[in-house]
Amino acid sequence: MTRATSSITTLLVLATLVGCGSQPCPACPSTTPAAECPGTTTASADAPATSAPAPARAEGVVDDGVVRLDGTPEVPEALHARLQQYLETRSATVQEMSDDGRAMLLTTRFADTAQLHLVSMPMGARRQLTFSSEPVYGAAFYPNDEHSILVHEDVGGSENYQLYRLDLRTGRRALVTDGRSRNIEFLFSRDGSRLLYVSNARNGRDMDIWTSDGTGPGELFLERSGDWHLVDLTRDGSRLLLSEFVSITDTRLYLVDVATRAVTRISPADRVGADRAAAFSADGRTLYVVSDRATEFAELYEVSLSDVAHLSDVSTWRPLTRAIPWNVEEVALSHDGRALAFAVNVDGISELRVLDTRSRRVTPITGLPRGVMTGLRFAREAPVVAFSISASGLSGDAFTYDLRTRRVARWTQSEMGGLDPAGFVEPELVHFTSFDGRSIPAFYYRPRRPAGASGRVPVVINIHGGPEAQARPWFAPLTQYLANEAGIAVLTPNVRGSDGYGKSYLALDDGRLREDSVRDIGALLDWIGTQPELDGSRVAVFGGSYGGYMVLASLVHFGERLRAGVDIVGIANFVTFLENTAPYRRDLRRVEYGD
Repeated sequence: MTRATSSITTLLVLATLVGCGSQPCPACPSTTPAAECPGTTTASADAPATSAPAPARAEGVVDDGVVRLDGTPEVPEALHARLQQYLETRSATVQEMSDDGRAMLLTTRFADTAQLHLVSMPMGARRQLTFSSEPVYGAAFYPNDEHSILVHEDVGGSENYQLYRLDLRTGRRALVTDGRSRNIEFLFSRDGSRLLYVSNARNGRDMDIWTSDGTGPGELFLERSGDWHLVDLTRDGSRLLLSEFVSITDTRLYLVDVATRAVTRISPADRVGADRAAAFSADGRTLYVVSDRATEFAELYEVSLSDVAHLSDVSTWRPLTRAIPWNVEEVALSHDGRALAFAVNVDGISELRVLDTRSRRVTPITGLPRGVMTGLRFAREAPVVAFSISASGLSGDAFTYDLRTRRVARWTQSEMGGLDPAGFVEPELVHFTSFDGRSIPAFYYRPRRPAGASGRVPVVINIHGGPEAQARPWFAPLTQYLANEAGIAVLTPNVRGSDGYGKSYLALDDGRLREDSVRDIGALLDWIGTQPELDGSRVAVFGGSYGGYMVLASLVHFGERLRAGVDIVGIANFVTFLENTAPYRRDLRRVEYGD
């Protein structure tokens, strides 16, 4: 199923079954009162929603070879054309800055997949470098080789990513990895003589560390058992930092002596916690670590590497952001080591801050869009940090902050499908009380309504996947269409088990507590029923992957209170899921779902 077909079918199911507000109905050619919409069924206050007859337009079967529609209204051409504009909105994701900070590698989609582009100045033209049918997920300049770029690309949606060396002079690329296994993070040594990457080439399960000269697969550098990741390499190439991911609540850091390949655990073993990000200081003698081992939230620490024997004593770690009661997310160190940029997740909204590593003073950076920040990257030889931001009115664009001038620069203005972003709906943060008295956060996209419109509007509850993900106010085309044009309210809750609200909250749905998160959806339905503008009799649930499981579970537990559910590749059976998923994923999911 194509992206457009899937989204239009989803929209049609939601709009048809929950009905429309007093705006142009997605299933109707003109503005139609909700009671007259062919996708709306009227019922008395005491009649269950499930007793409603099938939509009047639902007749026959349509099979175009891509998707089969059975009992679903035909998609009006006007709806197809309008929604296509939302789906054609694009985003730009920062991959790397040039050494001098004057050029940027980024990925964006002009055709069917995201490809690599080069931008040579803020708001400059994007020069496309790759033209593959497969999406590009990462890239980096080869150090000391201005003609070569390392490209990280998927193969057939298999998630067995491969690395390629792209020659900018000829446009030709050569496979670096083996073409079969799963290859993820990569790091270059500063002089470019060594490429390190993570691969499961040895047995298809465990993620080992491999080393190469950047022209071929190279050799196995460090054999590991489990899910391992590259974090950082000292500038002299003598020490490597690795992360072992056991679960989102148990992530451990290890120091590797590159010459001897000796591995030393840094993370304290006497308390479970997640060391989420880290970076070496410029001289390699200090680590900046983001961890929640000593506190409820992930905070930034300074860790001296002078005494390796005492590294795992968390009491020797110096806290730097204890006054910030939210998770620190990404970190990036400036070329001279004097500034550490980091993002803070404040109730789902990203805030950029810069730490002076000498005075340890933290400065908030202002002038940025209110949204979600990803991909902090410093230029190697300039005090310029790059990042991407996505927000309700920003589909995703690249920005930089220059520490010398203290100015924010926007590098891209991604295409918005011909739509006016000023008309997009900005969500508001709300909270509702669940079955155990716990406050649950949600983003509420209040639908735009014509002046003078009255009556209650239908609701779509969009449940995130993961399960340890977080609903955040980034740009979502389908959500914007529903709220901006279909007159349907959208709620994106962060039920218990979501990230961003402390490690205790994150663990509230583990194992046998799984369905407590489903009970949070029941509490949200109760909250909807108390809101004068929302129609509690016309509610749909929507989600993909683990969010699809939440849809199915909600339909089982609250079916009489729901008008529709859209499950996209959701888990229907945890046993068969664990039996059939890839071995590396099976190990990661045990913590959440049990064995």
